[in-house]
Amino acid sequence: MQYYHNLSTTKSFQILQDLKKEFQFVLIGGWAIWIYTKALKSKDIDFICDYEILGKLKNKFDISKNNRLKKYEAKIEEIDIDIYLPFYSDLGLPTEDIKKYIKIQEGFQVPQPEILLILKQKAYHNRQGSIKGEKDKIDILSLVLKVNLNFDFYKKILELYNLKSFLQELKNIILTETQVKELDLNKHQYSRLKSKILEKIK
Repeated sequence: MQYYHNLSTTKSFQILQDLKKEFQFVLIGGWAIWIYTKALKSKDIDFICDYEILGKLKNKFDISKNNRLKKYEAKIEEIDIDIYLPFYSDLGLPTEDIKKYIKIQEGFQVPQPEILLILKQKAYHNRQGSIKGEKDKIDILSLVLKVNLNFDFYKKILELYNLKSFLQELKNIILTETQVKELDLNKHQYSRLKSKILEKIK
């Protein structure tokens, strides 16, 4: 099911592939989750890179610094690019630590799914009640429902970074929903999956 218009997501993914050919980065956000779940495509592009790569990006694109949100921003053909930096950005986990938990999926460097879940929970925490917040929530549910997550590892990371409240918040997200139309799950299907997931999270 589509969340954003197909033209936007197609253009966004093409730009993402072009960037990957030229620059080294760790993909996060909606596109990283899509790589694992093949559920909802994204419109925006989010990634982590080091300062050397940021310099190369600045040589090619018009990039501005967003001090309030601790990130750099660019726009390529109407697609928003958010760039996060070590020792600067606030993603919920220290940006410089995320590279310890990287996998290669479909040619992209992406965080392990449990790490992505935590990053997405942080984004949802900040954007709850907005359209982007709703997309964050569906991304969280798609990861939980479609990927075989290691919840012991997830809990270990939460403990390590003093984020234990995220566990209850995740349970609340799962419990609050009755169906997820965006993932083609009716009430009966979601209820069955919800019980299984909550059992795993315990």
